[in-house]
Amino acid sequence: MKDKIYKIVSLYFFFPFQENLILELRDKLLNLENKFDLSGLLIFASEGINGTICGEENVIEIVMNLLKKYTDTRKLNIKVSFSKTKVFKKLKIKIKKEIVTMGVPEINPSQDTGNYINSVTWNKLIKNKNTIIIDTRNHYEVSIGTFQNSINPNTRNFSEFPSWVDNHLDSYIENRESTNIAMFCTGGIRCEKATSLLKNKGYYNIYHLQGGILQYLDDISEEENLFKGECFVFDKRVALDHELKKGSYSICHACGMPISVQDQKRKEYREGIQCHFCINQFSDDDRKRFEERQKQIDRLKGENQKVYQD
Repeated sequence: MKDKIYKIVSLYFFFPFQENLILELRDKLLNLENKFDLSGLLIFASEGINGTICGEENVIEIVMNLLKKYTDTRKLNIKVSFSKTKVFKKLKIKIKKEIVTMGVPEINPSQDTGNYINSVTWNKLIKNKNTIIIDTRNHYEVSIGTFQNSINPNTRNFSEFPSWVDNHLDSYIENRESTNIAMFCTGGIRCEKATSLLKNKGYYNIYHLQGGILQYLDDISEEENLFKGECFVFDKRVALDHELKKGSYSICHACGMPISVQDQKRKEYREGIQCHFCINQFSDDDRKRFEERQKQIDRLKGENQKVYQD
């Protein structure tokens, strides 16, 4: 029996999305989930669509044909990868105010953003001494991999980014009119908003990496690669290496932080219960709950392994 290969498509697109069409598309996608092995996480809002879907090739083709009826798929920002296992349990569709939450209603990424830079030009740009590089991702994403010499705003979530800009960005810029500002994120969506924000605040020479880190790793050879470490992704793979394959990180199921192989060897680490990041975050009662949950997970693993062996 041939092993299943799952196609994983990350996508986003800023466009005016009417509420009645949002609800209609949601219902049709959930209907497809009932018929096929479709999983993922999608976020719909009046400003567009964002998310990742996972399924076999024929299922993804059905979904993409459906999306064509609601969006201009020629303008969809898409990144494709593959996996031998499902990277989501099921299909979740969330309807929110924003497809990536920043909390600045006066900006409009569908109309005004910075300049797209492809992967080859990006390398030249970030080597320029007159360029500052800003990682717009969250602190735990930055901790496992980033571009050399990039600024880490150390945000817990993207909605903290505008405050960081107001309080800290000018300290890195000698001259607004001559300094290049290069920004990047995982797939490009956060930079669409980040560049729109900076333009709204009167900054110049604003650039962002088209397709984000994932496109960069796909485009650039290992010899020319300036991204160090692994790239965090919001699914079961946790992080991807330079070949866009599952990396070495896993997730602490207590606090949700990515943890390395070395982290798992630390004395604080107890699988499913705690890691060195959350050693002081939870009560004894919490730890007991986590311990019971881990016992159930281990029990299920053992039962599944026995079925497989039999």
